Amino acid sequence: MLAHELRARLARKELSPKEVAEAYLKRVQALDPGLGAFLTLNERVLEEAERVDPGLPLAGLPVAVKDNIVTKGLRTTAGSRLLETFIPPYEATAIARLRALGALVLGKTNLDEFGMGSSTEHSAFFPTKNPFDPGRVPGGSSGGSAAAVAADLVPLALGSDTGGSVRQPAAFCGVYGLKPTYGRVSRYGLIAYASSLDQIGPLARSVRDLALLMDAMAGFDPLDATSLDLPPRFQEALAEPLSPLRLGVVREALSGNSPGVERALGEALEVFRTLGFGIKEVSWPTLPLALNAYYILAPAEASANLARYDGTLYGYRAEGEELWPVVEATRGRFGLEVKRRILVGTFVLSSGYYEAYYARAQAFRRRLRAEAKALFQEVDALLLPTTPHPAFPLGGRPDPLAMYREDLYTVGASLAGLPALSFPAGFEGHLPVGLQLVAPWGQDERLLRVALAFEEATDRAFLRTPLGEAF
Repeated sequence: MLAHELRARLARKELSPKEVAEAYLKRVQALDPGLGAFLTLNERVLEEAERVDPGLPLAGLPVAVKDNIVTKGLRTTAGSRLLETFIPPYEATAIARLRALGALVLGKTNLDEFGMGSSTEHSAFFPTKNPFDPGRVPGGSSGGSAAAVAADLVPLALGSDTGGSVRQPAAFCGVYGLKPTYGRVSRYGLIAYASSLDQIGPLARSVRDLALLMDAMAGFDPLDATSLDLPPRFQEALAEPLSPLRLGVVREALSGNSPGVERALGEALEVFRTLGFGIKEVSWPTLPLALNAYYILAPAEASANLARYDGTLYGYRAEGEELWPVVEATRGRFGLEVKRRILVGTFVLSSGYYEAYYARAQAFRRRLRAEAKALFQEVDALLLPTTPHPAFPLGGRPDPLAMYREDLYTVGASLAGLPALSFPAGFEGHLPVGLQLVAPWGQDERLLRVALAFEEATDRAFLRTPLGEAF
């Protein structure tokens, strides 16, 4: 059952919040040992369900939360041994807003350590598996959240997207995943990876469910200086008629894709033409190079953000009396991928290399944004694959550079700060295929309206729950 349908049943008192929480909790306990979607379950969720005010807009709706978003009193690890026992004394703004409307945090989901990865194989604890095929990855770094929603272990989930970490796992797991405009959702309480790119985003099995979460979370936050004063109106926007729009198909994303991705794109274009959309092939020349700039800028910011984990103030502290041996032993608990990105980031910021790498990458980022702005003078939204292929096998990307190329189509919107939405659009064999919509800055609602038109026109034909439904 979709979240907005479940909410309606809760409002009619056909189900109680405790009954819903119990059903999902039992489902997680039964099915998650084979998936590894959750790191921590909220042991107080049934008590919280009994106390929730039934008149609240989200009363009784369970939500899973990626484990790099802090939850007061509930363990938050960021998928790292350095925060293995961390119990936050405060709440992320997004979580506080959901709780205030009656939502229940069911638990914390697995991720690549500190959000660094594209497969959720780089968690310090265990990998997450794809519900459609346990021999394949769910994507990353929000793989736990995507897998939990796809398997209906929970109707709604939060992830974080730095270079595609909501959209790519959404595509691999056959669900919807939204990266909002940068600043649309407060980052307060999101453990930082790359601060100029990180953004909390929702995952769900329908567009209307995304709108539910965005209306609850989005909006200005005085605790986050980068948050935007754009009042959310997502559910209201979905109720408005959608006039035919101009859809730009990105030429640079049309080659090198698997047969299933090519087929899904072609069939989606036919659906949009039937709906009256104008279709135009457009060029975003810098998109193929965005990956290079991203893997300079994101590691550079990560090297600064993760410097705090030195055994003095934050997280795990190794035993010892001397400062530098303690720092070295503490940081030795970072996983290999995190160490790799810290080293890359430190190098590109170092004397003699800053101008050659970091400064040029920032100049490229400005050019990318300018090209995107010019594109949106021609079209109202862009369409391209989310990934070049469906989910790959566990262990199938041992080469780090091959893993980085998984972000080929997603990093452009991240670097430009634009809203982007991955939606289910087909299958390659038994594996889901996702397509991606990108809209102008601040036009997040437009993305949901276009995706809803596709969802209704195809009668949700691409939405499957491989392990059945909780309700």
